Amino acid sequence: MPLFDAERYSRHVLFEGIGEEGQARISRSTALIVGCGALGSAQAEMLARSGVGTLKLVDRDFVEWSNLQRQTLFSEQDARESLPKAVALERALEKINSSCRVHAAVEDFNSSNAEDFVAGSDVVLDGTDNFQTRYLINDCSVKLGIPWIYGACVGSFGATAPFIPGETLCLRCIFPAAPLPGEGPTCDTAGIIAPVPKWVASIQVVEALKIMSDAHSQVRRSLLSLDAWSNRWQEVRYSDADSDCLCCGQRNFQFLEGGGEATATVLCGRDSVQIVPRRKQQLNLNVLEQRLRSLGSVRVSEYLLRFGISRHELTIFPDGRTIVKGTSDPGTAKTLYARYIGD
Repeated sequence: MPLFDAERYSRHVLFEGIGEEGQARISRSTALIVGCGALGSAQAEMLARSGVGTLKLVDRDFVEWSNLQRQTLFSEQDARESLPKAVALERALEKINSSCRVHAAVEDFNSSNAEDFVAGSDVVLDGTDNFQTRYLINDCSVKLGIPWIYGACVGSFGATAPFIPGETLCLRCIFPAAPLPGEGPTCDTAGIIAPVPKWVASIQVVEALKIMSDAHSQVRRSLLSLDAWSNRWQEVRYSDADSDCLCCGQRNFQFLEGGGEATATVLCGRDSVQIVPRRKQQLNLNVLEQRLRSLGSVRVSEYLLRFGISRHELTIFPDGRTIVKGTSDPGTAKTLYARYIGD
């Protein structure tokens, strides 16, 4: 007898690439999803329906009204209650597949806890919105020998790539350094159309099923990207690791050791949190002002930019240092920083 509901997963069993043995492996597997927004919620639904044994969810954010346009499984009630995304997703998944063990953590995924979350997983799926967290996942993946699947989307653009330690190169081989804060668009500055994260998440889950069913030879060795609006596809193939790569070549885990993270400090008595990037940088405040002007009130000078959105105000300095007013929660401050400024 199989270790799973044979009728429920009969279409997987009939599929030659998975079969009964592959589905049994999936049912014994653990997948970690970091970030439960548009990518993560879609990944979680597909994995739960596919019969993955255990799903671990990590997210520091809560459901908002603007999420409902693209973030699968969240309801209007979740948004009205500002329910943490990981909790809302856990509740929804319980109704979809009661045999899937779901563990939700309402936490900031950072260098102090990342390795604990990743350890014991068979695969990690990227549902994040910033490169700093992706580099942290990459460090854990290489150090622990656990595969992970990168995913990103904004506007009508999406991209994804799987990484298997010891078999392929890693994220830092492709992207040695992240774009500077304020240089790239985010969903909160450039928007996003709902089908794009669905496409990215679908490709991610296909690769995850290959890994969990022990079909490593079928895992795609390429960075795949799509601009759905302009109908442009691109595939960049890759193979072996780069011996000069700081991470997989030299095993320098800079982000896991805290060297790549921004620091968040609560400013006593000011209802504010200061974010200080670890990397030295020089922001173009005038370019940032152009991106933010349609989203809220913006004032800029040669010394700083002040951006007001809802009940929060961000004061941004040319070196990337930012004071987020209107919260004393570092997680909320980091979320706002990632949304409107970037990594």
